[in-house]
Amino acid sequence: MATLESDISRDVISDQEHRGSGAIHVITGPMFSGKSTSLLQRIKSEISAGRSVAMVKSSKDTRYAKDSVVTHDGIGFPCWALPDLMSFPEIFGQDAYAKLDVIGIDEAQFFGDLYEFCCKVADDDGKTLIVAGLDGDYLRRSFGAVIDIIPLADYVTKLTARCEVCGQKAFFTLRKTCDTRTELIGGADVYMPVCRKHYVSNQVVIKHSKEVLDSDKASG
Repeated sequence: MATLESDISRDVISDQEHRGSGAIHVITGPMFSGKSTSLLQRIKSEISAGRSVAMVKSSKDTRYAKDSVVTHDGIGFPCWALPDLMSFPEIFGQDAYAKLDVIGIDEAQFFGDLYEFCCKVADDDGKTLIVAGLDGDYLRRSFGAVIDIIPLADYVTKLTARCEVCGQKAFFTLRKTCDTRTELIGGADVYMPVCRKHYVSNQVVIKHSKEVLDSDKASG
């Protein structure tokens, strides 16, 4: 039975065999499914294989550190925190960028130019991209451009978490507040991974709570 470690080793070997041709690996799933952990494992494997690596994340995400990709377990790796991706080669330095083999991207859903960047870096510049991000928002709608780059990808890994209600596999992210903004950055205080059954049942509760709050505001 294949494991995450064996999959990572296989992908690293495959990329080395096709070095210079470019590749895109997408790691997605709900919150708390280990996307950043998988990304860091893959990046460390690339470094061990002697490849030149850089990590990028959205500057919007300042939950754990401004200049590091940090997992929910507190494991970190230095990165460039940027508002967009297309500016990365210039900010990193064109000469240094030319020598890069691999670029990791965390919280990819926050980058509006993700599709454009992936096309340029993999197709034109021949580099490997490892992209981690949410595929859907708290309403189970497409979030950012992560879904859009799947047709570009060589490999796609869909991770699952553990439902905080019943312990079964969790495929969805439930927002525990009544805030309706699409981009609401938070951790376990705001979100929880849930299975389909408990996503649906909790959405009913949250919707009712919002209606009560709205009614109270209107009457006040």
